[in-house]
Amino acid sequence: MSIVSILVAVAVFFVIVVLHEFGHFAVAKLCGVKVNEFAVGMGPVLLKHKKGETQYSIRALPIGGFCAMEGEDGTSENPRAFSRKSVPQRLAVVFAGPIMNLILGFLLIICTTLLYGDIATLKIAEFRTNPDTGEVTAMSAQTGLQVGDEILRIDGMRILTDSDLSYKLTSTEAETMELVVLRDGKKVTLPAVQFYNTYTQGRLDFYVHAEPLTFFGVIRYSFLDTISTGRLIWSSLRDLITGKYGFHDLSGPVGIVTTIGEAVSYGETFRQHLLSVLSLASFITINVGIFNLLPIPALDGARIVFLLVEAIRRKPVPPEREGMVHLAGMALLMLLMIAVTAQDILRLIQGG
Repeated sequence: MSIVSILVAVAVFFVIVVLHEFGHFAVAKLCGVKVNEFAVGMGPVLLKHKKGETQYSIRALPIGGFCAMEGEDGTSENPRAFSRKSVPQRLAVVFAGPIMNLILGFLLIICTTLLYGDIATLKIAEFRTNPDTGEVTAMSAQTGLQVGDEILRIDGMRILTDSDLSYKLTSTEAETMELVVLRDGKKVTLPAVQFYNTYTQGRLDFYVHAEPLTFFGVIRYSFLDTISTGRLIWSSLRDLITGKYGFHDLSGPVGIVTTIGEAVSYGETFRQHLLSVLSLASFITINVGIFNLLPIPALDGARIVFLLVEAIRRKPVPPEREGMVHLAGMALLMLLMIAVTAQDILRLIQGG
């Protein structure tokens, strides 16, 4: 990778982490919570600056960041302690980080949509043909799909955008799929559609209509594509749990920065480079937002669970117990991060 690619990759990763922690920080301040430290990175402090009551720092290990609030993991007599705020206020502070990541993903998808210059629909425009003979080479045309059909579902999955469509076509191993399409204003079920281009021997055997950009069209598409991306991430997490993917498929900060750096080099024009980086950045920031909502100790999701338990019981879980759970979770996450980072570095050395 070139120096430019590395700098862009680090900048993207930095923005995603900082924005997440800034979400916690901003809402904490709005709720009157005392913030002791706002840090980017983990481990030893490299740079620090104190302004008012908060210390701002950059730490050595680029594997996340944190917003340290008074009374966050223990008791505090300070009336501005996190633990002394109401459950709704604390939930707002905890949710703010992941929500900022999702908002960033939504904004980045708006940018990529504008750069593409049109909005992809789910309506079949035409089928692929042999460029030499003009003969239709799309198996989907021979197994029930027609020009003008709008794809609504594939194997029971609601198709929201072309991202869903691409995912289903690339991830489904079955030879045929059940489709529900909108044809002449009516829903039609096609029980066994086969997507296959006999000329290219690939699954993409059709083109879809593209609509011109409009304000509401861009907002609607970007919102739906944010949902599609989030759903794809949930599906990937499920596949990881069920064993479809293993440890070797995971990537940490080093792997992410490497992937972003490769995205910077993709394409021939500046516009193509920018599209590649923004598309990947939107996926990563939505991934960060959703991952942090998982009920894993030390992540925002676990804190949300403890707050919901407190709301139901009408009394908090003893801070010492909650703190021990988060500490144990952080230790396990750090070990996993070290192992994944070592794997990423090994890949770099081996060139794979």
